[in-house]
Amino acid sequence: MAGPESFAGLFRLGVSETIVQSWLPEFVRSLRTAYPKLSVEIDVDISLALRDRLLENKIDVALLMGPVADFRVENVPLPEFRLSWFRSREAEVWNPADGASVITFARDTRPFRSMKQALLERYGPDVAVFPSSSLSACFRLVAAGLGVGALPAALATPYVERGESEEFDLGWTPEALSFTASFLAGPGSVLRREAALLAQEAAERAAR
Repeated sequence: MAGPESFAGLFRLGVSETIVQSWLPEFVRSLRTAYPKLSVEIDVDISLALRDRLLENKIDVALLMGPVADFRVENVPLPEFRLSWFRSREAEVWNPADGASVITFARDTRPFRSMKQALLERYGPDVAVFPSSSLSACFRLVAAGLGVGALPAALATPYVERGESEEFDLGWTPEALSFTASFLAGPGSVLRREAALLAQEAAERAAR
């Protein structure tokens, strides 16, 4: 086994924004400590795009909604992100059944498709849905009273503490978001595997 000092050069990370807003800094710090000669490049995008770039070998490790179902890919499981409903404390309408708009993840994502299906089954086709690729934008739109959102509870603390929004019970919540640290396996993947395991450790510390 080569020592950490032998790993140098560019290391390409693809990261979903949910993780960017959560434990990414702690992971990058651990990675740079373990492999000080690495230059880390971070590409933030939706999981579908990250999956494509991973399979094209344009990313070394992808932290995304997984697993990636491809025989070439090894998936290291990461802790889930629980979703909860949030609304503005000033909201007059907060139930989609009564006309509240729903602010949610970007259109080409698994959570968006799941949300659209759940809203259709529960309330019919007339609920207004506003997707966004930015989670911070989702939280700010909810805080402004422009809709309600089922968003990662772990990321809501600053908005709740400032009194901008509050958690509430709508009677149901979408399923939690599942993530993996995924990489192309095979010869030369030692560093990728070690980085994925460091990501797992950072995510587990954040989830405690």
